[in-house]
Amino acid sequence: MGHHGWQGNPPRTEEEARRRIVEAATACIDRAGLPKTSLSDVATEAGITRQTVYRYFPSLADILRAVAMAGVEEFAARMERHLSSFGTPAEAAVESVVFAVRAVPDEPYLGLLFQAGEADFMTAGVTSPLSFSLGARILRNLPVDWAAAGVPDADLEGLAEILMRLFISFLQYPSTPALTDDELRALVRRWIGPALSPSWTGGFGV
Repeated sequence: MGHHGWQGNPPRTEEEARRRIVEAATACIDRAGLPKTSLSDVATEAGITRQTVYRYFPSLADILRAVAMAGVEEFAARMERHLSSFGTPAEAAVESVVFAVRAVPDEPYLGLLFQAGEADFMTAGVTSPLSFSLGARILRNLPVDWAAAGVPDADLEGLAEILMRLFISFLQYPSTPALTDDELRALVRRWIGPALSPSWTGGFGV
């Protein structure tokens, strides 16, 4: 591996090298903001050359993607805390969409993907099996009875996928004029709510 520099403390593995570059980029962004952060700044912060950075990340955009995705777990924890105050499956599902639409663009790191014109990468990340699994974990941890709404545990990933695809659509293609939180909430509730009411018997299984 290219271990030249590293402030005299070379990483032991490829994974550690990537993590330290991401941490350096995060420090630069926190200090100067995205517009004033360059790949050279990241290299200097990490104590390595630009060429060494290129061995792990082909471009600054690739580094930004890694910085953004490193913040996913923290974002998921905050979403779970927010949703825990809603007592029914329909309310939790609707609020998950509203929370994501409003919070993601302002996230310190996830929002970077939009600022840097990397919305397509955000879409690819959110619509991945790993993201659906994370979404299902959030739903599973909420104090609501999903089974009573016709959603067995095995189908929570499917529900998470629908909700994620919905909020990424609102993020990528916002309504004109822009919807208020209450308007967005009402729209999602109108079409998602009936599917999660105890009287609905359609189920989510195939």
